[in-house]
Amino acid sequence: MRFEMKPAAVAIRSNKLLGLELLRFLTAFAILLFHYRQFAFVGDREVGLVQDRLPIFWLFGPLYQSGPYAVRIFWCISGFIFFWKYRDAVASRLLDGWKFFVLRFSRLYPLHVVTLLLVAALQPLYFQITGYFFVYQNNDAFHFLLQLLMASNATTQEALSFNGPIWSISVEVLVYFFFFVMLLLTRSWLLNLVVIVISLMIPGQIADCFAFFYAGGLAAMARQHVTARTVHPLAVEGAGWLVAGVFVSCGYWLTNGHLESIGLAVMLIVTPVLLYSLSRDVILPARLQQFVETAGNMTYSSYLLQFPIQLTMMLGFSLMRAPVPIYDNAFFGLFVGTTLLASYLSYRYLEEPTQRLMRDALLQPHAAGALTASP
Repeated sequence: MRFEMKPAAVAIRSNKLLGLELLRFLTAFAILLFHYRQFAFVGDREVGLVQDRLPIFWLFGPLYQSGPYAVRIFWCISGFIFFWKYRDAVASRLLDGWKFFVLRFSRLYPLHVVTLLLVAALQPLYFQITGYFFVYQNNDAFHFLLQLLMASNATTQEALSFNGPIWSISVEVLVYFFFFVMLLLTRSWLLNLVVIVISLMIPGQIADCFAFFYAGGLAAMARQHVTARTVHPLAVEGAGWLVAGVFVSCGYWLTNGHLESIGLAVMLIVTPVLLYSLSRDVILPARLQQFVETAGNMTYSSYLLQFPIQLTMMLGFSLMRAPVPIYDNAFFGLFVGTTLLASYLSYRYLEEPTQRLMRDALLQPHAAGALTASP
């Protein structure tokens, strides 16, 4: 009698950074919880929220306040993936500017336009009922044009508009341009250090994005160096986990538990070390690998869909003139579950097919398939 292992149970070696994919999903989930508190907003202000009554606060308490930190982790992950995936291709001229633009444009723009139009249609309805917009107030023609150009918050986060979370993507787009141009001049890791040092001397979101993006790039270069030379990778990973633990523990002790006072400085050291350690080759059963990859693919969707979904729910409660049950666990589960389901459907039936069509149309067939997967 022959016994054959079912394909779904076969453990396979991944060509994706599964540890980073999982971290991306957890970071997106943290941002989703951070924005949940917006159900307590009147206009652009939080009103009457009792934080420790939020659903499952005993478990998710830190995540309800983690938005600013989670965004920076995203920037760092982007830096790692970009240097891991594109550094050699750009520096050696295998990936030209047009191909790089199409790869990024086809990944980011379709869902951005869909959610922008959705919010632009819903906000006036909400305004008619309540007399103010929900959360983001600058919903005029000028800001709509900036949104279309993905430049709504490239210089400031003070005037968020329409689908507000896109601000961090508009900042990151500037870094993409700098990343590509500078790689044509040099691929030295010293550039990363220079960018990080200069960024630390400049206040603001753009400087933070540069710092975390290029710190992630350093982690990617370190991983490639160790992998290429087989310099005891497990020992280096173990040292990485130790360094991360020591920095967090020392920071907690020095601030008497108030890590937020030095949070960004600690994160700039700990996050790239964490990315290095999580980027090792992982062997998983096929179904589990597919699950992790799917979760990672949903992160951009959940980031852009959460506000339109929230606005739709708020519009419904406003029409019914009913209070929002923000402290109810079932309502919490409905919002989170709806967002995750919509994110999965969006990636599978909108983003992925549209991305493929755009790349087939704008790139030569051999080029379109060369670098199909992008963060």
